[in-house]
Amino acid sequence: MAKALITWGGWDGHEPDKVAALFAGWLRDAGFEVAVTDSLACFDDPGALVDLSLIVPVWTMSQIGKEQALNACAAVAAGVGIAGCHGGMCDAFRDNVDWQFMTGAQWVAHPGNDGVDYGVRMVTDDPLVAGIGDFRVQTEQYYLHVDPAVRVHAVCDFPLVAGPHAPNGVVAMPVVFTKRWGEGRVYYNALGHKAAVIGDGPAAELMRRGLLWAAR
Repeated sequence: MAKALITWGGWDGHEPDKVAALFAGWLRDAGFEVAVTDSLACFDDPGALVDLSLIVPVWTMSQIGKEQALNACAAVAAGVGIAGCHGGMCDAFRDNVDWQFMTGAQWVAHPGNDGVDYGVRMVTDDPLVAGIGDFRVQTEQYYLHVDPAVRVHAVCDFPLVAGPHAPNGVVAMPVVFTKRWGEGRVYYNALGHKAAVIGDGPAAELMRRGLLWAAR
Protein backbone atom coordinates (compact mmCIF):
# COMPACT_ATOMS: atom_id res chain seq x y z
CA MET A 1 0.00 0.00 0.00
CA ALA A 2 1.28 3.46 -0.90
CA LYS A 3 2.31 5.51 2.13
CA ALA A 4 1.64 9.21 2.62
CA LEU A 5 3.02 11.44 5.36
CA ILE A 6 1.11 14.58 6.35
CA THR A 7 2.87 16.90 8.77
CA TRP A 8 1.18 20.03 10.09
CA GLY A 9 1.87 22.99 12.35
CA GLY A 10 3.01 26.58 12.39
CA TRP A 11 0.60 29.51 12.27
CA ASP A 12 -2.83 28.51 13.61
CA GLY A 13 -4.63 31.02 11.40
CA HIS A 14 -4.27 28.69 8.42
CA GLU A 15 -6.12 25.92 10.28
CA PRO A 16 -3.34 23.40 9.63
CA ASP A 17 -5.02 20.66 11.68
CA LYS A 18 -8.23 20.93 9.65
CA VAL A 19 -6.37 21.08 6.33
CA ALA A 20 -4.30 18.04 7.31
CA ALA A 21 -7.45 16.10 8.22
CA LEU A 22 -9.05 17.05 4.91
CA PHE A 23 -6.08 15.82 2.90
CA ALA A 24 -5.81 12.66 4.99
CA GLY A 25 -9.42 11.79 4.20
CA TRP A 26 -8.92 12.23 0.47
CA LEU A 27 -5.78 10.12 0.46
CA ARG A 28 -7.33 7.33 2.54
CA ASP A 29 -10.28 7.28 0.18
CA ALA A 30 -7.77 6.81 -2.64
CA GLY A 31 -6.24 3.78 -0.90
CA PHE A 32 -3.21 5.31 0.82
CA GLU A 33 -1.88 4.40 4.21
CA VAL A 34 -1.67 7.83 5.83
CA ALA A 35 0.40 8.97 8.81
CA VAL A 36 -0.42 12.38 10.28
CA THR A 37 1.91 14.20 12.68
CA ASP A 38 2.19 17.68 14.18
CA SER A 39 5.98 17.45 14.48
CA LEU A 40 8.86 18.06 12.08
CA ALA A 41 10.73 15.18 13.70
CA CYS A 42 9.27 13.09 10.89
CA PHE A 43 12.05 14.56 8.72
CA ASP A 44 14.82 13.29 10.99
CA ASP A 45 15.03 9.77 9.50
CA PRO A 46 16.02 9.81 5.82
CA GLY A 47 15.46 6.07 5.53
CA ALA A 48 11.83 6.37 6.60
CA LEU A 49 11.24 9.24 4.20
CA VAL A 50 12.42 7.40 1.09
CA ASP A 51 9.93 4.60 1.89
CA LEU A 52 7.05 7.02 1.30
CA SER A 53 5.02 7.70 -1.81
CA LEU A 54 4.03 11.23 -0.83
CA ILE A 55 4.93 14.01 1.61
CA VAL A 56 2.28 16.65 2.35
CA PRO A 57 3.52 19.61 4.40
CA VAL A 58 0.97 21.88 6.10
CA TRP A 59 3.25 24.35 7.90
CA THR A 60 3.26 28.15 7.78
CA MET A 61 5.83 30.65 9.08
CA SER A 62 7.79 28.03 10.95
CA GLN A 63 11.41 26.90 11.12
CA ILE A 64 12.91 23.63 9.98
CA GLY A 65 16.32 22.24 10.84
CA LYS A 66 18.86 22.30 8.02
CA GLU A 67 19.30 18.51 8.06
CA GLN A 68 15.54 18.00 8.21
CA ALA A 69 15.09 20.10 5.08
CA LEU A 70 17.92 18.35 3.29
CA ASN A 71 16.44 14.96 4.20
CA ALA A 72 13.10 15.99 2.71
CA CYS A 73 14.82 17.32 -0.43
CA ALA A 74 16.78 14.10 -0.82
CA ALA A 75 13.65 11.96 -0.44
CA VAL A 76 11.85 13.91 -3.16
CA ALA A 77 14.92 13.73 -5.41
CA ALA A 78 14.82 9.95 -4.93
CA GLY A 79 11.23 9.79 -6.17
CA VAL A 80 8.93 10.62 -3.26
CA GLY A 81 6.26 13.13 -4.30
CA ILE A 82 5.53 16.36 -2.43
CA ALA A 83 2.31 18.36 -2.66
CA GLY A 84 0.86 21.24 -0.71
CA CYS A 85 -1.17 24.39 -0.76
CA HIS A 86 -1.11 28.07 0.18
CA GLY A 87 1.27 28.98 3.02
CA GLY A 88 1.39 25.34 4.07
CA MET A 89 4.10 24.57 1.52
CA CYS A 90 5.35 27.81 -0.05
CA ASP A 91 5.46 29.93 3.08
CA ALA A 92 6.44 27.09 5.38
CA PHE A 93 10.06 27.95 6.19
CA ARG A 94 11.07 31.45 5.13
CA ASP A 95 14.68 31.09 6.21
CA ASN A 96 15.37 27.80 4.40
CA VAL A 97 16.40 28.23 0.78
CA ASP A 98 16.81 24.49 0.19
CA TRP A 99 13.09 24.03 0.88
CA GLN A 100 12.18 26.98 -1.33
CA PHE A 101 14.35 25.70 -4.20
CA MET A 102 12.63 22.30 -4.06
CA THR A 103 9.06 23.55 -3.69
CA GLY A 104 9.32 26.16 -6.45
CA ALA A 105 8.03 29.36 -4.89
CA GLN A 106 7.93 31.58 -1.81
CA TRP A 107 5.05 33.79 -0.69
CA VAL A 108 5.94 37.47 -0.38
CA ALA A 109 2.59 39.34 -0.20
CA HIS A 110 -1.21 39.14 -0.34
CA PRO A 111 -2.40 42.67 -1.20
CA GLY A 112 -5.87 43.25 0.21
CA ASN A 113 -5.42 40.43 2.73
CA ASP A 114 -8.31 37.98 3.13
CA GLY A 115 -11.56 38.39 1.20
CA VAL A 116 -10.25 39.50 -2.21
CA ASP A 117 -12.62 38.37 -4.97
CA TYR A 118 -10.68 37.12 -7.99
CA GLY A 119 -10.82 34.70 -10.86
CA VAL A 120 -8.71 31.58 -11.34
CA ARG A 121 -8.27 30.50 -14.93
CA MET A 122 -6.79 27.35 -16.40
CA VAL A 123 -3.91 27.81 -18.84
CA THR A 124 -3.13 24.20 -19.84
CA ASP A 125 -5.20 21.19 -20.90
CA ASP A 126 -3.23 18.90 -18.59
CA PRO A 127 -5.26 16.18 -16.81
CA LEU A 128 -4.54 18.06 -13.58
CA VAL A 129 -6.93 20.82 -14.66
CA ALA A 130 -8.88 19.37 -17.61
CA GLY A 131 -12.64 19.82 -17.33
CA ILE A 132 -12.52 21.99 -14.22
CA GLY A 133 -12.95 25.33 -15.94
CA ASP A 134 -12.33 28.83 -14.70
CA PHE A 135 -13.86 29.84 -11.37
CA ARG A 136 -13.90 32.61 -8.79
CA VAL A 137 -12.75 32.60 -5.19
CA GLN A 138 -12.91 35.04 -2.30
CA THR A 139 -9.79 34.68 -0.19
CA GLU A 140 -6.18 35.84 0.00
CA GLN A 141 -4.56 36.41 -3.38
CA TYR A 142 -0.97 35.25 -3.14
CA TYR A 143 1.90 37.12 -4.75
CA LEU A 144 4.71 34.58 -5.13
CA HIS A 145 8.33 34.66 -6.14
CA VAL A 146 8.27 31.71 -8.52
CA ASP A 147 10.89 29.36 -9.94
CA PRO A 148 10.94 29.95 -13.73
CA ALA A 149 11.31 26.19 -14.20
CA VAL A 150 7.78 25.40 -13.00
CA ARG A 151 4.95 24.42 -15.34
CA VAL A 152 1.99 26.69 -14.62
CA HIS A 153 -1.51 25.22 -14.96
CA ALA A 154 -3.72 27.95 -13.48
CA VAL A 155 -3.24 31.67 -12.88
CA CYS A 156 -4.92 34.75 -11.45
CA ASP A 157 -4.46 38.36 -12.53
CA PHE A 158 -2.64 41.01 -10.48
CA PRO A 159 -3.13 43.77 -9.48
CA LEU A 160 -6.65 43.92 -8.07
CA VAL A 161 -5.74 46.01 -5.03
CA ALA A 162 -4.03 49.40 -5.18
CA GLY A 163 -0.48 49.65 -3.90
CA PRO A 164 3.12 50.29 -4.95
CA HIS A 165 3.04 47.12 -7.05
CA ALA A 166 0.19 48.43 -9.26
CA PRO A 167 2.26 50.61 -11.67
CA ASN A 168 3.93 47.45 -12.99
CA GLY A 169 0.68 46.55 -14.73
CA VAL A 170 -1.23 43.31 -14.96
CA VAL A 171 0.68 40.06 -14.44
CA ALA A 172 -0.55 36.48 -14.53
CA MET A 173 0.35 35.07 -11.13
CA PRO A 174 0.59 31.27 -10.86
CA VAL A 175 -2.08 29.61 -8.71
CA VAL A 176 -1.35 25.97 -9.63
CA PHE A 177 2.01 24.72 -10.80
CA THR A 178 4.10 21.57 -11.02
CA LYS A 179 7.80 20.86 -11.30
CA ARG A 180 10.28 18.04 -11.00
CA TRP A 181 12.89 17.62 -8.31
CA GLY A 182 15.19 14.78 -9.32
CA GLU A 183 12.93 11.74 -9.69
CA GLY A 184 10.16 13.31 -7.61
CA ARG A 185 7.08 15.31 -8.57
CA VAL A 186 6.21 18.63 -6.92
CA TYR A 187 2.66 20.05 -6.90
CA TYR A 188 1.54 23.39 -5.48
CA ASN A 189 -1.83 25.15 -5.21
CA ALA A 190 -1.84 28.71 -3.84
CA LEU A 191 -5.44 28.46 -2.57
CA GLY A 192 -6.27 27.33 0.96
CA HIS A 193 -6.10 30.20 3.45
CA LYS A 194 -8.75 28.35 5.47
CA ALA A 195 -9.78 24.71 5.17
CA ALA A 196 -13.11 25.76 3.63
CA VAL A 197 -11.34 27.51 0.73
CA ILE A 198 -9.77 24.26 -0.43
CA GLY A 199 -12.41 21.90 0.96
CA ASP A 200 -14.91 21.67 -1.87
CA GLY A 201 -15.73 22.76 -5.40
CA PRO A 202 -13.12 23.36 -8.12
CA ALA A 203 -10.36 24.23 -5.64
CA ALA A 204 -10.81 20.88 -3.89
CA GLU A 205 -10.77 18.95 -7.15
CA LEU A 206 -7.56 20.70 -8.21
CA MET A 207 -5.92 19.81 -4.91
CA ARG A 208 -7.14 16.22 -4.86
CA ARG A 209 -5.77 15.63 -8.35
CA GLY A 210 -2.49 17.26 -7.38
CA LEU A 211 -1.99 15.02 -4.36
CA LEU A 212 -2.56 11.89 -6.44
CA TRP A 213 -0.39 13.14 -9.34
CA ALA A 214 2.57 13.89 -7.08
CA ALA A 215 2.51 10.54 -5.29
CA ARG A 216 5.00 7.92 -6.38
